[in-house]
Amino acid sequence: MSETLHLLVVDDEIGMRLSVERALRHYSTHAPDLQHEVNFRISQAETGEAALALIDSDTPDIILLDYKLPGISGLEVLLALKERKLDILVVMITAYASLETAVQATKSGAFDFLAKPFTPEELRATVHKTTKHCMVQRQAAKLAGERRQIRFEFLSVLAHELKSPLAAVEGNMFILRDHLAGDAIQAYDHLVNRSIIRLEGMKKLIFDLLDLTRIESGQKKRSLMDIDVCAIARQSIETHGVLALDKQVSISFEGPESLVFKADAGELEIIFNNLISNAVKYNQDGGTVVVSVRELGATVSIAVRDSGIGMTKEEVSKLFGEFIRIKNQKTMNILGSGLGLSILKRLSHLYGGQVSVESEPDQGSTFTVTLQKDAVAASAGSESIPITV
Repeated sequence: MSETLHLLVVDDEIGMRLSVERALRHYSTHAPDLQHEVNFRISQAETGEAALALIDSDTPDIILLDYKLPGISGLEVLLALKERKLDILVVMITAYASLETAVQATKSGAFDFLAKPFTPEELRATVHKTTKHCMVQRQAAKLAGERRQIRFEFLSVLAHELKSPLAAVEGNMFILRDHLAGDAIQAYDHLVNRSIIRLEGMKKLIFDLLDLTRIESGQKKRSLMDIDVCAIARQSIETHGVLALDKQVSISFEGPESLVFKADAGELEIIFNNLISNAVKYNQDGGTVVVSVRELGATVSIAVRDSGIGMTKEEVSKLFGEFIRIKNQKTMNILGSGLGLSILKRLSHLYGGQVSVESEPDQGSTFTVTLQKDAVAASAGSESIPITV
């Protein structure tokens, strides 16, 4: 990738301006960490007034600015740039090199200082350093803008996810308050039950959001010890027994009696709870769920297979993002936070693992999580995970 920066040379000596232009005319610099090759378009100005006029019409990225100029000085040009809040890096050039001059120029906004006389190599080295800083600034500004946009979208979706159940509960409360369903207490049972379901959904959303935030910020405290993953699986199956019974879904376990490796029990619980609860919720009435645990060399494989509604390839491709829920005629009455699979993906990364999905519409889905048994040692010292939302 290449980019051209506009560099302005401001010096009252024409020989100096031409020398700088010759030294940089065919010069390009490369910032390996930014994967950028940078070329330069050179402009000239012999006075501070001419420089400011050119800046207004064709703003440069970098200025090589003589300290002593006829008319307004280089320092006055610096102060004018500061007042205009222009994002320009200035290198002050002067024959009157001194520590006091450098400090004064830096305080006025100069990025660097170059004393006359200088060699072409010294000039290029200074331009290289200034260019690298310029590219870093641009990249940081771009990332900051992207983060603001992501934050805005995240909060917008979060507000929507909380607003809908609140509106439903509020509507039920008005019906209760005004006795709109009649005088029989039993007539209001379904309103109370619907409100409880909505509030449970909001509570799960908040808990999932807290889990996601702790994981991504690196503030989630991990307790790593020898854990029997099969015992965690059986415990999670038992936990979801009531939910499965309501839909007449049977849950079975396939795996060894015991499989121990170093892990965080809470993290494994979150993985199994998300997988099993989704397998039950998105299942057919009277369907089946099979939870399997296998040891495959240096990895542990956790798979949950259901006989549920399944997904198309397009729907599968949308999974694992924040607040992503597959919305169609079959899922419209199924509540969820839209964060469970995103949390699952991040937890699997803590173990150097991954998540995969196989699904067919009306045939069911199989979610498989693979965890590296020896990945915990590498992640124990650094608990943060790259943010990809």
